[in-house]
Amino acid sequence: MLKWLQFNRLGTALFTRRRGERVGEDEFGNSYYREAGASNWRDERRWVVYPDDAPPESSTVPAGWNAWLHHNLETVPDEALSERNRWEKEHLPNLTGTDQSYAPAGHQKRGGKRDQATGDYEAWTP
Repeated sequence: MLKWLQFNRLGTALFTRRRGERVGEDEFGNSYYREAGASNWRDERRWVVYPDDAPPESSTVPAGWNAWLHHNLETVPDEALSERNRWEKEHLPNLTGTDQSYAPAGHQKRGGKRDQATGDYEAWTP
């Protein structure tokens, strides 16, 4: 029961059941809804319901669905929008605080040592 009270999941579930119309799901398991019976697509209420086993993390929303949530798209993202160019990387959620987060050379996670300066650096003196 406490899990349903976290992050207002109970209120969202009740509102979704009463007024929501499911429009799709993404590869992360997020479900997307809009207000049923809205007269204009620009005025309709749109929201995302995150999976039960994950805390709400907005960085797990892919770009196409983010555009739809913010009313930049009238229709839900389809396969044509989700096709990637060869230079685009796959969408990743925010990895801060995880073992996969970025650590530059010299960081404690990478041994705490960095390469010696190559001599092209000159310290500034006032």
